[in-house]
Amino acid sequence: MPIIAPVPTAGSESNNATASVVVVGASASTSARRPIPRGYVRTAVRQTAGVRPDRPCPCGSTADYGSCCQPLHLGERQADTAEQLMRSRYSAYVAGDATYVWRTWHPRTRPSDVDDDISVTWTRLQIVDIAAGGIDDDVGEVEFLAHHRHGVLHERSRFARRAGRWFYLDGDILD
Repeated sequence: MPIIAPVPTAGSESNNATASVVVVGASASTSARRPIPRGYVRTAVRQTAGVRPDRPCPCGSTADYGSCCQPLHLGERQADTAEQLMRSRYSAYVAGDATYVWRTWHPRTRPSDVDDDISVTWTRLQIVDIAAGGIDDDVGEVEFLAHHRHGVLHERSRFARRAGRWFYLDGDILD
């Protein structure tokens, strides 16, 4: 849900300029560039289930969320590899960001809606195997264990690159 928050923009006190931003993950009617009143910045509010930019990223990397998966969730950059997309999708599930999960699902295989079920508390991601899915590849597979409060999801996911972007195709549940 987009909101307008009273955060001054650079130089807004000295001139009558307005800011204009894209609200990533909002509906088509709100994602278009629109003028924002002077002294305000539009932000997209998503449930983050305690995921903070200055805390370790849920994907298990050594980076903090603000420099790891959050820029992908906000549309500031794209995943370079299938593994990076898989890790960012896991982080999106942790953060309750169903919009990102839907946007990164291949249009040919994605459902019409992705449920942001927050009843599952994800606790840890473990990568088991990676097949292709590198910077120069068009397809890849990532096998992982996604630990949660009541057990483990073991999946081998397939990914494809389309128009330069990685997408989740489908996966096989193992065990």
